[in-house]
Amino acid sequence: MNTPASTMRPITGRFVLIAVVAFFAVVISVNVVMMRLAIATLPGTEVDSAYAASLAYQKEIQAAQQQAMRNWKVDAHIERGADGVATLNIDARDGDGAPLTGLAVFARLERPTDRRADQAFELAASGSAYRGTARGVAAGQWELVIEADANGQRLFRSRNRIVLK
Repeated sequence: MNTPASTMRPITGRFVLIAVVAFFAVVISVNVVMMRLAIATLPGTEVDSAYAASLAYQKEIQAAQQQAMRNWKVDAHIERGADGVATLNIDARDGDGAPLTGLAVFARLERPTDRRADQAFELAASGSAYRGTARGVAAGQWELVIEADANGQRLFRSRNRIVLK
């Protein structure tokens, strides 16, 4: 089907200019929106200085070797309620099975994707165990980090991936 030549509009310089400006306006607008979303959701850097972190790495290796020689057995059990309250029970025993007491034990849940969502537990010694709670814990994957100190020296550190429902 042929259309008469009188109904077809010619492509003018004005039309081309408007089309090119509109195209770049759309591309720039999408880039600005995506850039703002990326910056708003960026949780930040993992470490402030990679050089300082590399210098501390040897100390971490030595601390892990000393921890392995202690042969401690630390069992942790965590439950999350429907209200978002997570309860953590830690049973710490030495190589002979005797309970470890007198330690300052710290635990936290770290979100693998967003450091801003990390939650710390308020732990208290209860006999041979350490118990604590954290509020506002969402379901999903977390890293459970447990540290035990005595006299200002870290004696134990554990990091485990868990899934809370």
